Formats: sequence, C-alpha cells, structure tokens
Amino acid sequence: MAEEINISLAGFLEQFPEVKLPITLTDESSRIFSQSNEPFPQRMIDQYLLPLEEEEVDEFTEFVPCFRIPETYDFHAVVYWVAHLMNYQFVMLTVGKEGQLIDKQVIAGTFYDGKTLTTTVATIDEDWTILMVSGQSSSDTNYDASGTRTQKLELLPEGQIITH
Repeated sequence: MAEEINISLAGFLEQFPEVKLPITLTDESSRIFSQSNEPFPQRMIDQYLLPLEEEEVDEFTEFVPCFRIPETYDFHAVVYWVAHLMNYQFVMLTVGKEGQLIDKQVIAGTFYDGKTLTTTVATIDEDWTILMVSGQSSSDTNYDASGTRTQKLELLPEGQIITH
C-alpha cells in the first residue's frame, strides 16, 4: 500500500486568493467563490479541514476555499465555506506559520432548524474587525427586522478571533 503524501501548508494556502478588504460575506458569496476558486482536493480536505469539523461530515458535505486575509505577518488567516444539510457556514481559520491551529470561528452563513431560518452576513474591514448581522424568519411569518442581532469580532495580530 502506498504511503499517503501530506500536502504542505503552502499548498493548502495556495487554494485561497488574497482579497482586498473590506469584504462582505452573504449567501450569494458562496456561489461566487465556488465559481472563481479551484475546489479543494479530497486529500486536502482530509488533512486540513476534517480534523477541525465539529459537525458530522458525510458524502453531501461540501467545502469551498474562499479567500486569505492579506498582510497577516505572524500567522495565516483564511475563510472557507462548508455546507452541511441545512447548515451553510463561512468559517475563518487562523494558523501559525508552522501550521498549528490558532483559532476557528463561524463568521457568516445560513442555518435552518426546521422552523426558523437564521441568516448571518459578515463584513471584514481593513482593521480586521468583523461585523456580523443576524436575522431570523420562521416558516409561517415574514422576516421581522426587530429581531436583528449584531456581533462584533476582531482578528488580533496574534491570530486569535475575539468577541467585543
């Protein structure tokens, strides 16, 4: 049996083009990234993403590389999209220069629990602040703007993602 070859951290990071900030992540963004970026090879998913997944991964789970945050000198920050059944998430992942996990945070996406649809949109600014806005609608009512929630995160120079 052939020994499985590990994919280098540099090879993994190449999947993520650098973007100019600010950038906003919406439901439409995932389609744009999946059309413009090369898909992850399965070995890369197995090596880098599956060990981080908390939700069960099956043959219908999709992973899409989105982008890399520019000018993170002491670490790498990337965003990928993962699609589970009725749960679509943009995940920010930060790793050290040697590939060690620093932090991981869901920053946007859509989740449906059978009754309520929750949608979160995020904007990442030039100063690495992340503003998340979430809204909910139920299957029997229209969207109610009074239930909108905001959350502010910050990507620190060491790679941690903190809540304000």
